[in-house]
Amino acid sequence: MKIAVFCGSKTGNNPVFMQAARSLGSLFAKSDIELVYGGAQVGLMGAIADASLEGGGRVTGVMPKALVEKEIEHKGLTELIITDDMHGRKQTMADIADGFIAMPGGAGTLEEIYEQWTWAQLGIHKKACAFLNINGFYDPVRVMAQQSAKAGFMKQHHADMLIFSSDPDDLIQQIHAYSAPEQKWQ
Repeated sequence: MKIAVFCGSKTGNNPVFMQAARSLGSLFAKSDIELVYGGAQVGLMGAIADASLEGGGRVTGVMPKALVEKEIEHKGLTELIITDDMHGRKQTMADIADGFIAMPGGAGTLEEIYEQWTWAQLGIHKKACAFLNINGFYDPVRVMAQQSAKAGFMKQHHADMLIFSSDPDDLIQQIHAYSAPEQKWQ
């Protein structure tokens, strides 16, 4: 199984975020899950990659050439795929991953997981979209999804399709058990 993880290129101001990244990376290696991520050596991105590699796991980075030119790519990956741009990066990650996890991060992290959630609603893929909800970081996303359903902007099962857990083991179990709901236009 290959899981794409979207997360911060910064570490955040609470050490629990770095600990979570390292824990998830170690779990991937132990569980024979290949990490697919943005390819950087910095922030939570670098921490999850390092932990997975240290545990003997496979790690595929996907990075647009403009970021490679800034020399932030991780030099020790199993594989680095270089794309023309961010759109190519997201498409490549979507194509090769069997599911998606968002860890804490900024606008880029949210944009990446929201696109995959949208594609899942439309039936473009049937892959799980999950949030490693460290210290309640993604509680507002859960509230927003429920509010959108309550207000009639999405079906309830599309709000409920998101997986939230603060426990990496539980998150992986839920991803393995995931079954896609009916797509939006059926």
